[in-house]
Amino acid sequence: MLSRKNKLLALKIISLFSVVRGYNIPIIILAQYLSAIFILAPEIRALDILLDFNLFLIVFASSVTIASGYIINNFYDSRKDLINRPNKSMLDRLVSQSTKLKVYFTLNFIVAVIALFISWRAFLFFSVYIFLIWFYSHKIKKQPWIGNLMAAFLAILPFFAILLYYYTRLPLYEIETYKRQFAVISAHAAFLFLLLLIREMIKDLENIKGDVTDNYRTIPIIYGEQFSKKVISFLSLLTLFPIYLLIEIYDVGYMDIYFYFCLITLIFFIKYLWKSNSKAHFLLLHNVLKFLIVAGVFCIMLINPSILWHGKKLFMSI
Repeated sequence: MLSRKNKLLALKIISLFSVVRGYNIPIIILAQYLSAIFILAPEIRALDILLDFNLFLIVFASSVTIASGYIINNFYDSRKDLINRPNKSMLDRLVSQSTKLKVYFTLNFIVAVIALFISWRAFLFFSVYIFLIWFYSHKIKKQPWIGNLMAAFLAILPFFAILLYYYTRLPLYEIETYKRQFAVISAHAAFLFLLLLIREMIKDLENIKGDVTDNYRTIPIIYGEQFSKKVISFLSLLTLFPIYLLIEIYDVGYMDIYFYFCLITLIFFIKYLWKSNSKAHFLLLHNVLKFLIVAGVFCIMLINPSILWHGKKLFMSI
């Protein structure tokens, strides 16, 4: 049996895991590696990408930066979360605010050391990324429009770290080819950005009570729920453009099945949105978007499944 002291320590570890949203980190790591293998560097063997130590450091630094971002976000949102997520908030409060700050600065220091080891470009990138996350949590998050846009932008920024990594390694004669690939990458990024932006606006509808208490100036608070639903519906329709490009113009292999599924789901999503009038309804819509985002990560493998087969054969032959 665990002693009282050990039980309290275990609860604090679970609390810190909840604060950094440790359940999200593996998905982010997987998304970065799959993006590198299937989208950013399809000409490089999968095993070579997995064994690339510098890429591992970039992915690790990105994950630690995101974890520290969740901590500082939780630090500033403690009052609001007590109303919007009382059960999670009570668990998070097992770790003191001072401890959260100590862990936050420690994680950022680790990221800075890792980034310096990689290159001065990586150090500059992660320094800016850490600052933007803090600035968003401290100042921008309470502002309408720009807060939602910046939240979605920060969520896709780690993928630009990998993009920058591969771009700087290319020989000059391959840069033109990479620029053409950039159009495909941009279409994927645009679709993901729109899904994340819609999710942020759904969260605003879901968390109105806590936002009012903590003086947040979100779109539903300033302009009303009906206006928010119109904006969300418009953003959902905007996803048609990157979906069309990815299905009809660019070659995404079998991943077009995922985009057709997203298209059908978003039609029902808009229909249900206009019938929603409670926190439970908006939470369901939020979870639908989370499912689409997570499913999209795994469906990246559908772009070229043969890469996995060749990678498997190579691994077995070693």
